Amino acid sequence: MDITTDSPRCRLLDLTRLMSRVGRGAATGVDRVEAAYLDELLRRPDPCFFLIRTGRGYLLLDRAGGMALRDRFEGRVRWGRADLTSLLSPRLSQARKRAESDARRLCFGRCGKPGLTDLVAQALPTGVSYLNVGLANLDAAGLAALGAVPGLQIAVMIHDTIPLDFPQFQAPGSVERFRARLTAVATYAALILCNSEKTRADVQRHLEGQRQPPMLVAHLGVTPAPPDPGALPTAAQGDRPGFVVLGTIEPRKNHMLLFRVWEKLAEDQPPEEMPLLHVIGHRGWNNAEVFDWLEVSPLSGRFVLEYSNLTDGAVTALLQKSRGLLFPSHAEGFGLPLVEAAALGVPVIAAPLEVFREILGDYPVYLPMGDSYSWVNEIKARLGLKTSVNAQTVEGLSRLLGWSTHFDAVFRRI
Repeated sequence: MDITTDSPRCRLLDLTRLMSRVGRGAATGVDRVEAAYLDELLRRPDPCFFLIRTGRGYLLLDRAGGMALRDRFEGRVRWGRADLTSLLSPRLSQARKRAESDARRLCFGRCGKPGLTDLVAQALPTGVSYLNVGLANLDAAGLAALGAVPGLQIAVMIHDTIPLDFPQFQAPGSVERFRARLTAVATYAALILCNSEKTRADVQRHLEGQRQPPMLVAHLGVTPAPPDPGALPTAAQGDRPGFVVLGTIEPRKNHMLLFRVWEKLAEDQPPEEMPLLHVIGHRGWNNAEVFDWLEVSPLSGRFVLEYSNLTDGAVTALLQKSRGLLFPSHAEGFGLPLVEAAALGVPVIAAPLEVFREILGDYPVYLPMGDSYSWVNEIKARLGLKTSVNAQTVEGLSRLLGWSTHFDAVFRRI
């Protein structure tokens, strides 16, 4: 998928993921990646277009349409009224109805599902690159239709193979859906983008015996939002020491380890010396034990505080005032919250995953997931420490973990 001419390259970014997430709370890591690509394409002078799959077919938007959508995704412009097409889609949420209605008003081309090949071939220049970094709209029929466009090349980002490697942590049906997506990508993609060497090795392992497109490893970047202490909930204000765990409350994130740690802390810490655990993220799936603990534990709401919809500025402020980010995840393809904390100079205590060492080396403190006492002792030790990181260290990490290196590598290839 290398381009050898100096002519501008036309790129078509799939925004189905961001559209599907409207009205569903705080952005996930994959949402942030798709949003970063939207920002980057709008920043570059090369021609760019955007594709959205809806229940009623496909929408094609130009640069102006992409800019208008970004203003709505980021809350600078309110979504408009639902149109008749959305009103005839009863399964959509009200927020999604308004979002898809605006996308239809902003698009310059649209078609039903059978017309995708003709729409793209007629509306876009020959030789366009289709980019899908959000995992949505990766069914075989859609990729086959795009692959039939003369000169079009498909690049897809695979963030991890966790659904296949840890099926016990997945929502019902997600393993089968992921396997079908990966097979479709292997069949039709000209390039697979991987966020880490670990992910690349995992993808190669799962595609053994199948077609394996070329793969490019490009570590993701982070752009932490400016801190907004005024957006913190009352419970998160004050001077009591605290730690943060950040991410969807799902089984592989291993929140229960931290809850057991807080139970042990409460056994020998006076109440006035107990640290807070700030649990940031919306509730996911297949996690009844964790949800029950949050509902009934006497520590919940007192020393363990749950937030499902903090603003990005509030998350930054809470990370910066914390004694560290706790990240005992069983599996990650990259680990954006850990990287974001490091870019802010926030201490990180994490599980000893291979991918964390690949990305951040010895910056985190690594603790075994099966030894809660190690976590207790490390947290106790940090209660006496005031978070303080050299400004040059923070600046260096921010440059290292920024998006520019990622995009330079990706757009040299496509």
